[in-house]
Amino acid sequence: MPESQRHDPLADLRARLHETRVAAERLAGEAATAAGSIAGGELPPPGWRTAGERAAVRDELDALADLLRAIRMLLPAELEQQLAEVLRQVLLLVRALIDWMVEQLPSAGAEPAPLRDIPIS
Repeated sequence: MPESQRHDPLADLRARLHETRVAAERLAGEAATAAGSIAGGELPPPGWRTAGERAAVRDELDALADLLRAIRMLLPAELEQQLAEVLRQVLLLVRALIDWMVEQLPSAGAEPAPLRDIPIS
């Protein structure tokens, strides 16, 4: 098979990464605009997104999921297992950090407020 006709999975991956980056930048811009509108006291329009916009976001999320599947298929099984273990350790670390932060809250160690009956008239 001539070299020009060979399928290059890395070129596909690069193209998908580029498309994902462009979509993420566009979504970040939209989020910044929406945040600015809300901070300025403006409310989003009713329905906030049209059906076409929702479909576009859904397509972008599908493209991101496809990209993650393609990356996963490129990983050797041993590396995939190692990556899963690292992710598990990161999640455990995040959980421990959240637990520690909750313990640092001033009300976390305080006595609970006494219960009292509230008369209903």
